[in-house]
Amino acid sequence: MSNVPDILHIDDQIIVINKPAGLLSVPGLYNKDCAFSRLQAVYGELHIIHRLDMDTSGILVYARNKAALTAVQQQFEKQTTRKVYEALLIGKLKGNWGCVNLPICVDWPNRPLQKICHVDGRYALTRWQRLEKTEQFTRVELYPQTGRSHQLRLHMLSIGHPIIGDPFYAPESAKENPRLMLHARELDFNHPTSGQRLAFVLPAPF
Repeated sequence: MSNVPDILHIDDQIIVINKPAGLLSVPGLYNKDCAFSRLQAVYGELHIIHRLDMDTSGILVYARNKAALTAVQQQFEKQTTRKVYEALLIGKLKGNWGCVNLPICVDWPNRPLQKICHVDGRYALTRWQRLEKTEQFTRVELYPQTGRSHQLRLHMLSIGHPIIGDPFYAPESAKENPRLMLHARELDFNHPTSGQRLAFVLPAPF
């Protein structure tokens, strides 16, 4: 069980983990090693509710039966969950807070990259708040209203401050940093059977 990610919460309905950076959330096309398969090997039946990019660390929840899957997944779809990410951005970000509302779609010739597209893109909204600023970087909290693939990476890139260590959208910074400086720090949702509001907090490791 040494390769099983750290478990933050487990009961007969859900498993909440700390997914490390560099580990897939779900099996890939060629790489089958992932948090899902590692947990499934130990705990049996498991269902995918949401995902974190391989390069992103933080809080991830899986369902242990189909009823729990439906109950929690609906909360993500209806945007009744609360999600907070923390990131380090390249450069000095102006202002204390802001909002990015730009549609996103797959950049087909350059998959798995995504791109901003006002014709084919799907609605995507991210709010941000500055926590700390130096000459080299800005630390921010990110509040994604939607959950598009690479949403936070692209939205920060669009305002001129890509996330440090991003191998896709800031490759020069990735050469100097061992990981993407993006972390799923907080997640709140209602338990699928009790209805109790669960609130998880996992401080950023950077």
